[in-house]
Parts: sequence; structure tokens; C-alpha cells
Amino acid sequence: MTSPTLTAPSPESSAPLVQLEGVRQVFPQSERSELVVLDGVDFTLHPGEIVGLLGRSGSGKSTLLRIISGLLRPSAGTVRWRGEPVSGPCQGVAMVFQSFALFPWLTVLQNVELGLEAQGVAPAERRRRALAAIDLIGLDGFESAYPKELSGGMRQRVGLARALVVQPRLLLMDEAFSALDVLTAETLRTELLDGWIEGRLPISSILMVTHNIEEAVLLCDRILVLSSHPGRVTTEFPVTLAHPRNRLDPPFRALVDHLYGVMTQHLTPAAGARHAGEGFPGVGLRMALPRISTNRLAGLLEALAAAPFQGKADLPVLAASLHMTAGELLPAAETLQLLRLAVLADGDLHLTEAGQRFVELDVDARKRLFGQHLLAHVPLVARLCQVLAERADHRAPFTRFSQELEDSLSAQQAEDTLRAVISWGRYGELFGYDEHLRQFNLDNPT
Repeated sequence: MTSPTLTAPSPESSAPLVQLEGVRQVFPQSERSELVVLDGVDFTLHPGEIVGLLGRSGSGKSTLLRIISGLLRPSAGTVRWRGEPVSGPCQGVAMVFQSFALFPWLTVLQNVELGLEAQGVAPAERRRRALAAIDLIGLDGFESAYPKELSGGMRQRVGLARALVVQPRLLLMDEAFSALDVLTAETLRTELLDGWIEGRLPISSILMVTHNIEEAVLLCDRILVLSSHPGRVTTEFPVTLAHPRNRLDPPFRALVDHLYGVMTQHLTPAAGARHAGEGFPGVGLRMALPRISTNRLAGLLEALAAAPFQGKADLPVLAASLHMTAGELLPAAETLQLLRLAVLADGDLHLTEAGQRFVELDVDARKRLFGQHLLAHVPLVARLCQVLAERADHRAPFTRFSQELEDSLSAQQAEDTLRAVISWGRYGELFGYDEHLRQFNLDNPT
């Protein structure tokens, strides 16, 4: 019996699939403020290419995908899909998400058929195409299984099959492999690339958001780097390496190193000394901070101080040794720089004298040093401690600070910033926090 197949993409002209000109996206935060997520984004996507979007949190990568798909109308600028202005969801565009987004009460077959059912495809044709997609992504025999019976990698395969079954011209991938373990993610990347090169995938182009620089170099024909707060395309790199690409080849490593350098080049050693918080949005009291655990910060300092790095590490080498992506490593490295415990420069991370001293101290002394650097270099921490000290009962509610932050940050950024400060302040024994009352205090800093 011949297996069902999906229709291969028909030959296309070289006319762009997607064109963005001057795209700007603004979200209101309050009557007095707004959050600019994207500003002045120009971008063109052609048939027959895989393009990667690299950028740190806050660069608007996922927002840009929603705009391209027609799910979100930009505040300003023009978006064209195959030459026509976008006014709603685009026919011929499908998306794969990080979170799988499967319906747990539906079988694999039913989940894959959903998009076709929404398009009004007849049941027999729906089943034929769904079975073909399931076979294509390597889940033949699991048609009747439910998501809870599948591993994470298998669930992501179902998400990919659901996107492919509608035979889109453009496949959007929003960090599609980031929730998977390393081996599973590598397997899916390889299978996706093989299917693309062999022409078995019913798509014309792929646009993928990723925090993983090596993933982008491994898969993409072009890589666009977005700045943060607001997001705009700052750099474009063509990737001319032939497939299959070897991660150990010098040209591959050179491009990875260069991209790490580009993503940190706004922080030279001198600039790091003056503007150590430049990697984060906002300034002073309203600087948005990432939720990085003190365990991760301490572990990063210890790894940097130990062999083979001895105080200075090339970022891609450090990321590989710690099994971290750029999206995980860079915020942690920038936090250490903010605290003057390390410095980012030209794609390297250097321990400062204070960072080296931190590694050599015992647990209690580490906490004291960390607390001192928090007070000296994180204005919000100093302000919080001042407010607590000045109040007769030495208490202040969470909302006392979150409402102030939300004048210039999104609600989520304000929440993350205060959660980061709570974790760091507790470790530095500067203040306590009662989760039940949502209240800061000086009663029990430990």
C-alpha cells in the first residue's frame, strides 16, 4: 500500500513572500506611558530560504512573528504578504510554538486535523493529509495516542505535523526546540533540515526565532540580529556554509564567535565600567532586571574562575561547557556586569577583582559582598532599603514599588524585576519578604 503524501510546494517566482517597512509596535501601559516593542523594522523574506531571528528577551521577536502572520496589526508601518497588504490572518502561513499547544483531549490524528477542519476540508481528505503529515514527521503508529502519552519531542513533532498539514508557503517557528532536551532538539533539527534540503516539506520558506546562536548558524541561510528595547534589525549575516554543516569546522566556529561578539558589542570594557546596566531596558530605579537565580550567578562566577578559563572565557565556549544558550548566558553575564563582578567585552566574559574575591570567600562572606554590590550598583535595591529603613514599622507592600515601575516598564517586566530583587536581596541579607502578605520587611532579612 502506498503511503499518503503531502503536496510539494509549487515553483514560485523570486518575488518576496513577506515585506515589512517601518513596522512599529507600541503597547499602552497606563494613561501616562507606553511600551515601544518594535520600532522601524524593515525586513524582506524570499521563497526558498531559511531565515533566523536572533535577539535577547525584549527584542520583540515573537511580536514580529505575530505581525507577519497577521495575528497582530502593527501600530505603524506596512506589512505585505505575497505583495498584498496584510489585514488579518494570512492564508499560507503556519506556526510552530515552543509550548507545543496541543489539545490534551484530542488524539494525535485529531490534533493534526484541526487546521484542515477549520478550512472546511472534507473528512476523507483531512484524514489522508493528516496521516501523510504524521508519517512525514516520524509518528506513524501513534495516530490514536493522546498528548499525555507522548514525550516532549513527540509532542513537538505533532505540533510540526499540524503546521505542515495545511501546506503553508511559510513556516514560522517560535523557539520551537527550546523546551526539548539537547538530544531530542538536535534530532528534530536534523530531520527538519534533511526534509527541507530533500524537498519533502510542503513549504517555501522558514522564518525561525531562536536564542540559540549555534542553531541559527546550523540551519539558516540568513541571520538577522535584533536590538532590544525597542527591537529593530541592526545586523544581517548571510550564511554561505554548505550543508551539512559541521559545528567543529573553523568557519562555523568563527561565525558563532562573531555573532556572540555582535550581541555584546555595545559593551566595551570602558563602557562596562561606566554603564554596566546598558544591556537592560530602563535606567536607574526603573531598570528592568532579569530573573536570574543567585545559584546560577555564583555557578557562572565559579566556572569562569576555574580551569580552563582562569578568569576569562570566550562566550560560545563558556555556553557550550555549561550547556546554556545565548538567551540563558547573556542575561546572567550582564547581571554580573551590572554588579561589577564581571565584564563583557568583544564576545568574552572577564572576572573583575571583586568577582575573583567572591569565588574565594566562604558562604557568609559571599553574601556580604553580594549585598554590598547590590546596594552600590542596583538603584532599586538601595531605594527599597531606604524606604524600609524610614518607615516606622520597616515594612512596605509589593505594590509600593511595582506601581512605580509600571510607569515605564510592562507589568511583566515590573514583576520580573521585583522578583529578581527579592531573590538577590534575600541572598545578600538586605531585607526579608513575606510571600503571603506580599510585603517587604527588615524583620528577618534571612
